[in-house]
Amino acid sequence: MVSRGRDPAAMALSEHLRHLAHSNGLAVAELNPCVWLAVGGPRAPSTLAVGPWRLIGDVFNRASPDLPTTRDDDHYAYERKLLARFWGRFIGVRCSGDGPASHLLRDPSGALPCISWTQHGLTLAASNMPQWLIQHLRPPWRINFQRLAAALQDPLSAPGDLPLDGPMEVFPGTVQPLSSDSPAVEVWRPSDLVLRGRRRGIDREGAVALLRSSVDETVHGLASIAPSLAAEVSGGLDSSIVASSLVQRNRDRVTLWLNAHGPTPESDERFWVTALADRLGIAPKSVPLADGLITEATLERISGDLRPGVNALDVHHDLDWARRLTEADCAAVMTGKGGDSVLVPATPDVFTDLWMEKGFRALLSPDVPRLAVSTEVSVWTLYQSARRHHRAPGPLPRRDPALLAATTGEGPVHPWLEDRALLGPAKTLQIAGVIDNMTRHAPSLQSEAVEVLHPLCSLPVIEACLAIPAPLMTLGGRDRGLARHAFADRLPAAVVQRPSKGDLTWLYGRRILKSLDVLRPWLLDGRLAAEGILDRAAVDARLTRESLTWRGPYAEIMVAAAFEGWVRVWERRLSAGD
Repeated sequence: MVSRGRDPAAMALSEHLRHLAHSNGLAVAELNPCVWLAVGGPRAPSTLAVGPWRLIGDVFNRASPDLPTTRDDDHYAYERKLLARFWGRFIGVRCSGDGPASHLLRDPSGALPCISWTQHGLTLAASNMPQWLIQHLRPPWRINFQRLAAALQDPLSAPGDLPLDGPMEVFPGTVQPLSSDSPAVEVWRPSDLVLRGRRRGIDREGAVALLRSSVDETVHGLASIAPSLAAEVSGGLDSSIVASSLVQRNRDRVTLWLNAHGPTPESDERFWVTALADRLGIAPKSVPLADGLITEATLERISGDLRPGVNALDVHHDLDWARRLTEADCAAVMTGKGGDSVLVPATPDVFTDLWMEKGFRALLSPDVPRLAVSTEVSVWTLYQSARRHHRAPGPLPRRDPALLAATTGEGPVHPWLEDRALLGPAKTLQIAGVIDNMTRHAPSLQSEAVEVLHPLCSLPVIEACLAIPAPLMTLGGRDRGLARHAFADRLPAAVVQRPSKGDLTWLYGRRILKSLDVLRPWLLDGRLAAEGILDRAAVDARLTRESLTWRGPYAEIMVAAAFEGWVRVWERRLSAGD
C-alpha cells in the first residue's frame, strides 16, 4: 500500500511506484485518490469495505460472533467488535475520507505480515519487501544485531521487534495509527479469551461443541478460497481431524490427499493413514519424503523475507510438494499444523492450572491419576510442582543456547504473556504456542507455488481453545484429550488412541551430517560469528560427526544456519540500495 499527501514530489513518486508495481506483475487498485494497493502471489487477495475500514485479504463472517463488552469512552470499540465479527487472513486500512491512510489493523492470527514506514513524503505498508522496491527507494534500513541475537535465543521474542532498524511491524490484533507520535492500540488479547471462558464456565459437552464447530468453521471457510484443494494426511491426530472436517462439506473440493513417509519405522505413518482412509472413504497418495543436501544456495534462497526463513528450512520437501501440487492442478493445500500447541499437550503444568483454580479440590479430579501416568510422574510430583509454581512461576520457553557466544538473559516479555501470572502455566504455554504458530504462515518454497492453509492456526480455533480450561483440553489426562473425544466419531480408533506421533529426527540429523562441509564454514566463518553472536569454539565442537551423532543439537544448528543466511542476503540487499 502506498499513501500520499498533496505534495507534488510525493505525488510524482507515488505514480512512479505504481508504474513499477504494475511492470513487476502486481495488480494495482485504488482505495481512494491518495491511497493505492498492489497485490500479487498465487492468488491476489480481495478487499472488503467494513465501515471506515478496507480489509485486504481473505475475510469470513463469524458463524456465532461473541461481541465483547466495551466502554462508552473506548475509541476503538468498533474495531474490537469488528475482530469479533470477522476472521481470516487480512490487513485493514483506514483512510481519512479521500485523504491519506490514517490507521492499519492486523488480523490477530498474524497470518498476513504487515510492516509500515514513511519515506519521501509517502507512507508505505507491505507484507514483504521485493528487491525492485528496495533498489528504487533505497530505504535507510540496517540490520539490528542485538534484536537478531535475542530472536535466535528466544522464539517468543515480540513480533513487533523486527531485526531491522527502519520499518515498524504492525502487531497482530492491534490498530496502528500512522501518525508518528501515536502508539499502537491493542484491540485483541489472548488472555481476555482465557479469562472470559473462565468466568462463563464451560462443561465438557459445551467444550466438545465449541471445539468441533470452530474446526468445522475454519476448515470450511479456508476450503472455499481455492477451486481445487489438496490436503496433507500425515497419519497424526491433527491432520486427521482436519481431514475428517473436510469430508463433511468439502469432499468434492479435495482432488489430492497427500502423505509423505520417511525411510525409518518412526517416520513412516502409512499404517495410520490407511486406517484414516478406510474410515473417511478417501484415497491418499503416499510418497517418499524428499531429501537432499543443505547448500549455501538453498539457505540464501529462503532468506528474502522480513525475518529469517525458519519456516522454509525443509527445502527439498517444499520443492517436491510444490511440484506435485502444481502437477495435480491444486491451488492450495490444507495442513493440520499448529494442533500440537493450541489443542494442549498433557504436561504437569495442566495440574498446576487446575490447582490454581480449585486448590486441594484439584486432587479429587479423576483425570489427575491419568495425567500422572501419561506424563510419567507421580501425583505427589504434580502436587509439589503446583505448589512451587505458586511461589515462583517457571521460565518461558527458550532455545538451547549451546551455540551462542553469550545469552541475553530474560529479555522483554512478549506482550501477550505479560499477565501470565493470572492464567496458569499450561495456558501460558498454550498462548506461547499461538505466538509460535504465527511462523507457520511465513513464506516457503511451497507457498510460492500454492497457498498453504493452516485451519488450526486460524482465529475461531484459537479463540475456542483459549476459552476452554487446560484441564478440560486434556480430558482424561491425555495429550489433546478433548480433541480426541470431540472427533472420535469421525476418526478410526487407531488414530484416536495413538499414543505418539511420527519422528523425523533421524532424517534431519542425517541431512546435517551429510552437509557438514557446507554448514561448518557457513557458521564458523559467517556473519553471526563475526558479530559475536555465535561462539566459534562451541560451533567447532558441536559441528563434528562425533558430537552430532551423540547429542545434536540439530534444531539449533538449522535455525542458526537460517539466521546466517538471512543476514548475508539482507546485507547484500540493503547495500545494493546504498
